Amino acid sequence: MDNGSTTPKMFVSTFRINLKPVTPKHEVKGIKNGLGEMDTTQHGINTQGPLRTENSLTLNCLPEEPYFKESPQACIEDRNYIVLQGAVTRSPPLRISCLQIEKETSDLKFPRSSSDEKVDHRITRTSSTTQHTCPRREESSDGPPVEFLNPQDHVEARVGWQARLHCSFRSCSFPVASCWIYNREKVVADKPRTLVERSETASSVEIAQVCPEDAGAYTVVVRNCQGSAQHTVTLSVIDRPHPPASCPVVSKLSTQSLVLSWSGSSYDGGSAITGYVVEVRQEGPGKPGNWSKLVTRCKSTSYQVTSGLDLQAVYSFRVRACNLAGVSEPSAASECVKMDTIGHSKEEPKSYLPITINTTNQIKDHYNVHEKLGVGKFSTVFRLSHKESGQVFAGKFYRARSSREKVLARKEIELMNCLHHPKLVECLGAYDTRSEIVMLLEYIAGGELFTRIVDDNFEHTEPNSARYMQQLLEGMQYVHRQNIVHLDLKPENIVCVDNTGTCIKIIDFGLAAKIEAGVKHRVLHGTPEFVAPEVISYEPVGASTDMWSIGVICYILLSGESPFQGNTDTETLALVTTAHYEFNQESFEDISDLAKDFIAALLKKDTRCRLLCDEALAHPWMASFNTLAHRAKSLKKDKMRHFLAKRKWKKTGKAVLALGRIANLSSRPDSAGNSGDEASWKPEAERAIRSLDQELQSEPCFKKALSDTSQPQGSTAHLVCHVQGYPEPEVSWLRNQEPVVESLTVTVEYQDGVCALVLTDLGPADSGVYECKATNRLGEAMCSARLTVEL
Repeated sequence: MDNGSTTPKMFVSTFRINLKPVTPKHEVKGIKNGLGEMDTTQHGINTQGPLRTENSLTLNCLPEEPYFKESPQACIEDRNYIVLQGAVTRSPPLRISCLQIEKETSDLKFPRSSSDEKVDHRITRTSSTTQHTCPRREESSDGPPVEFLNPQDHVEARVGWQARLHCSFRSCSFPVASCWIYNREKVVADKPRTLVERSETASSVEIAQVCPEDAGAYTVVVRNCQGSAQHTVTLSVIDRPHPPASCPVVSKLSTQSLVLSWSGSSYDGGSAITGYVVEVRQEGPGKPGNWSKLVTRCKSTSYQVTSGLDLQAVYSFRVRACNLAGVSEPSAASECVKMDTIGHSKEEPKSYLPITINTTNQIKDHYNVHEKLGVGKFSTVFRLSHKESGQVFAGKFYRARSSREKVLARKEIELMNCLHHPKLVECLGAYDTRSEIVMLLEYIAGGELFTRIVDDNFEHTEPNSARYMQQLLEGMQYVHRQNIVHLDLKPENIVCVDNTGTCIKIIDFGLAAKIEAGVKHRVLHGTPEFVAPEVISYEPVGASTDMWSIGVICYILLSGESPFQGNTDTETLALVTTAHYEFNQESFEDISDLAKDFIAALLKKDTRCRLLCDEALAHPWMASFNTLAHRAKSLKKDKMRHFLAKRKWKKTGKAVLALGRIANLSSRPDSAGNSGDEASWKPEAERAIRSLDQELQSEPCFKKALSDTSQPQGSTAHLVCHVQGYPEPEVSWLRNQEPVVESLTVTVEYQDGVCALVLTDLGPADSGVYECKATNRLGEAMCSARLTVEL
């Protein structure tokens, strides 16, 4: 009772009854009639040794395996007894022991049962303790070697705050060793900002004053002598985003308005960009020079200014990015715009510069290099302006340090020299010198197509989507006719020509390849959500490989959902490999059957069954614009926004998988635990995991030693101790320094570190000093206790 409460405490115990046969000697009497031998098999007896054909016959018999005819049931007769009842069958005699899980057992004498006899054993209890029989099992051997208990999957922390990653676990045996691995590469160890704590039931990492570099996947690997398990916790570090990658560029000047365009942040701070703040400052002598907010929540990377500006003034603009953590520092300021010159700007040239490769000059001889527009794995793109005309271009600067990197850069330039189409980004020239390789491209200020679509001022309908897909197909049709495949089609590589129209262009041919007749071309790169099954299985690629990606883009364009996106890259690639997807009823409720048929004709696992560009352009969905326009309904943008947020403004280089990583994702089984990841362990991590086995090794020691005990004659004594050590110790028992031999009345039990010596039908000769000795290759330990049999 607690605090006078009338409600009694409840104690719950779980018992297991062990049935252990013993080899008996049967006395068979009354056999006469001069029989010289007996056919015992007719009576179900298998004999061992000779038969004696006298009045007394002794048979050495193999015991039958016992089993329960009725499972034990527990009931409470009164407040002092718990009754376990069940029916067991076998040939007598039979030793029965009862084991209570999770608690030590004490003395209880069980009678021997005969064949088909009811087992009815009483266990005396009190209000706070229970008397039992046999030693408990500290840990059950059933189940996994290590079980994580409600582990964390994701931890989010602000920059400068403390992050704590914690995993509790249950081990089936002891000792336990654990370690933390960062991004499957480096061991997490104690450092000035990092504290690692480990015990036999939990492991944690505390990081003080977290910074963006701390973000990543932290995997805890726990090992015991039975095996190992692992769990990964993802740490996200939230910070203000970086400033927009470029300053605002002014275009579409008129007497009433102008359009500002800029590039998104190169890093979103770990939280999706929620909008942009556009600021303006009036320039000129005598002006205060203070920046004021023009708009506080612009949803896209462009903004049309239609009011609030003095036609006779000069202005400059800058932009800040916003996320849940705050507002970034401002971008670089735009060039000054004198409003009275609006409408008199030079017309865009109708023809492009001649496509030549300049091997004499550097690009800075002819162009001014401005802000960074984007960063890829092998190149960086900057905004350029011609020194004489002032015309704006983009320059792709290759990081071509090795000869192989230079070959790849020149290969892309060569391919781009073959591609001149209104729906493709135009290559205008190249500079190839000893110190640098630069490709000159047209500057496209409209931003990514998907970012434009989620703008609140943009109407997103199925007919509009069909027109975008038509333009994409027209561009890829031209590319395929040049025997070139893009191999990296995705939303980031489809951009709008300007900020007001609906014309698009395809960009980034860094992974493109020319397909030669009779030569099978295989690749192992791509973006998981958009890569085709044949790329994962390392089969030949071709024009149909791009068509798969077009099908995925169309699916997302209409529904805002990705058909194959899993929780990890491993899951995504597995879904792509099976080519299994569904048209979610809610997401496609406003989409026509023709559109779904168009997608289904592209997302075929068999490359021979996919539509090619000519066939796709002839599909009925492409011819139904006018019909659809009459009943066009605006499509919801929430899921599209969620899709863009999940991609978190990935830079091109980070979105592309390397050869080895895709190979690991598609074929490698998990190697170290029960929650595998897509990448293999790096050497440092492998060494740390292997060293866990060394940490476990220890000489034997007794966590619980034997205790002296006194028992009445005829009762049962249980001498119990708990030993631990690794490798698992060998256990032996001594009585008065002489080895203990098992018999009908002496049983030795050892499981999961629990050592028990059970002595039944105690007599005076059983008194003495009993020792338990545990030995492994690292050492030995011993404990002892005195047993006194009371007469």
